[in-house]
Amino acid sequence: MNSIDFLNIRIQVITQHKLLETLNKGVLITPNVDHLVKLQRDKAFYDVYQQAEWVVCDSKILYLMSKLLKKSLPEAIPGSSFFTAYYMYHKDDVNCKIFLLGAAEGIAEKARNNINEKVGREIVVGAHSPSYGFEKNDQECEELVRIVNESGANVLLVGVGAPKQEKWIMKYRDRMPGVEVFMALGATIDFEAGTLKRAPLVWQKCGMEWLYRVIKEPKRLFKRYFVDDMQFFYYFTRQLLGIYKDPFKK
Repeated sequence: MNSIDFLNIRIQVITQHKLLETLNKGVLITPNVDHLVKLQRDKAFYDVYQQAEWVVCDSKILYLMSKLLKKSLPEAIPGSSFFTAYYMYHKDDVNCKIFLLGAAEGIAEKARNNINEKVGREIVVGAHSPSYGFEKNDQECEELVRIVNESGANVLLVGVGAPKQEKWIMKYRDRMPGVEVFMALGATIDFEAGTLKRAPLVWQKCGMEWLYRVIKEPKRLFKRYFVDDMQFFYYFTRQLLGIYKDPFKK
């Protein structure tokens, strides 16, 4: 599949329509500006990216920046809106069985009920909200693997934030042989539960959804977007000038 270099990863050149048609196996991760910054110093996160079968642009900003490269992305595919499109695309496919893992207590179950009501069948066969710091608790992780396996799900959405969700999927994917598609999609479960609202469409179209989220959650997101993520533009400028170096390649 065609792809383009963005700093030290490759992002696939694909439309949402084509992704819906072809996503039937593997791990889907959706890079944004925050990911690209983390990927400059987190080797374990970087290794996850090298193993993922699907690396698809989540960010309108990355989509716009790609216009400055020799080859550009056809569109941004935000994970939250893609997941809605995914389950609606498979609403009549009885072989599609989804498990939701993530969000605060009770929210995953609420998202499950909302989706099933919307689709008109039990497409989401299980939902679970893990405890804070669950990824460091081997016993809880073993229990999560058991719950997913017993649910009969063949699609697992993990929404606990990056890079935690991507690392957890890669660590345990082989322990869940019945799961064919893994999705690392951040706050998607909260959006589906209705506990977190997406930006109005006009904000999404002009690439300012990130600013809308900062306004809604300033304490949690201000430093991420206005301090940490600003580093991306430094690295990307170096790429445009041909002097960027992958920190993990000798």
